[in-house]
Order: sequence, then C-alpha cells, then structure tokens
Amino acid sequence: MEKTDEQKALEIAKLLQDEKASDVTVLNVSGLNSWTDFFVIATVNSATHSQGLYKSVKDYVAENAMEIHRTTRKTPQGDDWNLVDLGNVVVHLMSQEARGFYELEKLWHAGVKLM
Repeated sequence: MEKTDEQKALEIAKLLQDEKASDVTVLNVSGLNSWTDFFVIATVNSATHSQGLYKSVKDYVAENAMEIHRTTRKTPQGDDWNLVDLGNVVVHLMSQEARGFYELEKLWHAGVKLM
C-alpha cells in the first residue's frame, strides 16, 4: 500500500530526528496554499550537518519513489537554509539563526502542527 503524504512527512521528520536534527516540526499547510501540503522544519548544527541530512532525505526519496523538484541551487553551499522540495512535502533544513529570523511556524501559524 502506498504511503500518504502525511506518512512520508512524518517519516522524514523521524529520520531527521534520528540524524540529530533538533526541534523537528511537521506542519499541515494543505488548506493554506496551492503548492504543497506539508512542511518538515528542522534545525541543523552546521553546514556539514545540513549536507548530511540532505543526503539522508535524498536516500529516503529514492527508496520511496519520490522526486526532488528544482534541484538547481542558487544559494552558496553552507547557506543557513536548505530547502528540499518534494512536491507535496517541503523540507526546510535551517540553522538556529535562520530559524529564529524567518519563524516559519509563526508565519504559517494557521497550519496544523502534527509533530
């Protein structure tokens, strides 16, 4: 049986927690926009940590017949915010500073927090 987008978002969140990301949050934003249903937001410790988490997400995507959209990066490596667009699930890997500055949970406060 195929996994739902919610299950995939929660599994990615668990994967990020297992890989030592902190403050991992899953928001259901499906009723708030037309381009995605779930945000997975995680705080990373460093650019190297972010790159390792990105690789883990890529491995999950490959194992679950998903696709990463917009693979071209316009920002330099080591950026404070690495966005992974999986269509109905968008993963945000953010430094503590970026997370505090952008406050995605406050911006998307009408979303339902699943985790």
